[in-house]
Amino acid sequence: MKKRMLCAAALCVLACAAFAEEPLSLEAARERALAHSRSLARYALTAQSEALDAKTQLQSMLPSFSLGASARITLWDIDGNTDLKSSFSAGLNAGVSQTVYDGGKYAIQKAINAISAESTRQEALAEYYAVLEAADSAYYAVLEAAASLESAEGALETASLALSIAEVRRQSKMLSDADYLQALAEKESKENARNQARRDLRLSTLKLAALTGFSEGEDLPAPDAASVEGEDTAALIDAAAALDDAALEKLFLLLWERALAKNPALARSRLSTQSAQKAAALARRDYVPSLSASLSLGSLGYTPSDGFSAASSGSFSLGGSIPLDFCVTAAAVKKRDIALAQAGLDAAGTEETLALTLRAAVLSLASEAGAFLSARRSCDYAQRHFDYVLELYRLSRNSQSELSDAAALLQTNKRQLIQTRFSFLRTFSSLRSIGVFEDEAELAAAIRG
Repeated sequence: MKKRMLCAAALCVLACAAFAEEPLSLEAARERALAHSRSLARYALTAQSEALDAKTQLQSMLPSFSLGASARITLWDIDGNTDLKSSFSAGLNAGVSQTVYDGGKYAIQKAINAISAESTRQEALAEYYAVLEAADSAYYAVLEAAASLESAEGALETASLALSIAEVRRQSKMLSDADYLQALAEKESKENARNQARRDLRLSTLKLAALTGFSEGEDLPAPDAASVEGEDTAALIDAAAALDDAALEKLFLLLWERALAKNPALARSRLSTQSAQKAAALARRDYVPSLSASLSLGSLGYTPSDGFSAASSGSFSLGGSIPLDFCVTAAAVKKRDIALAQAGLDAAGTEETLALTLRAAVLSLASEAGAFLSARRSCDYAQRHFDYVLELYRLSRNSQSELSDAAALLQTNKRQLIQTRFSFLRTFSSLRSIGVFEDEAELAAAIRG
């Protein structure tokens, strides 16, 4: 029995270790970021508050019931009578009132509340995609920092190799002191760059951990580089790089049509205009008289001497109010009209800005894809050139400066290759948010045409 328990415990430990070593996928990072987002939680609370406002507004149009009670005792009177029965009295009254006509304010306010609720929903949708984009950016930042660290470690390894060769050549009197000092400086410089890359990776990891809700003492699983460097990504980059001017314009029009229908920023601007229109209509309702009705069910009194008795009879009354402060109302209406004009300008500005942002993103996507392919070819050429120069350096057929130049060229091309890859992925995420694509495959299909 003990052996079975020990075996089970060992298997459990191994399973937990295997799970802990499982890489963090991009989809898992997005899910954790959405679950950890305080802003999305705040929008959920705002939606609940607006639902209560709508409920309260509905109740304001229902009959209003009232029930009152009173009691009085006379401590003394001018005749000196202190009889409790004659000095104590109590009463109870009940009534109901109902607004009959409010000039149409209720219907307009109800529409304003509905617009506000929809606007909150659109803001939550915009925040949803903003969180997704932030999660993608943080995820890519970790992968980019890891790739940069790998490149920096490779450069340091090369510089260390060059220094060891330089030391052998110097001992053989085949290398000048200047070249040797240059090799030393190159090695120290590459070591410093490696340390900086380590710091960048640590900082990017901390940001991703904070965004996805990992606690300070909890280890963040390493992001899965294979999930963003597979065949699908390569094919997408090839397709984006092949887009000509006509294809880019077609892609822009397709995404813009979708943005007009689904983008939350445009939806919010339209809702703001509608809300301003309703507010202006509501302000004009202050010119309209209002009418209310009330019903009194009478009151019931009590005294120790007479007991219970009807103190007053029931009654029904109608009341109305006619606003006469026309100057104040006119100023309020004018102010609402100005707000409506401002909302129209804001909506036009939002549409213009988003169209420019979308066009820039489409152009950047194609440009970054082409830059990535070019950087990949350049990196391949630079690697071949470096290998050739390094071999000549081993054979003492070139100088330290030539090796340093070849190493610097290779490092520059590797840096460009890393930057263009992740710039492309970030732009893709931005296009997904602008077009409100629930499935990235739809956006990828649109790019492929």
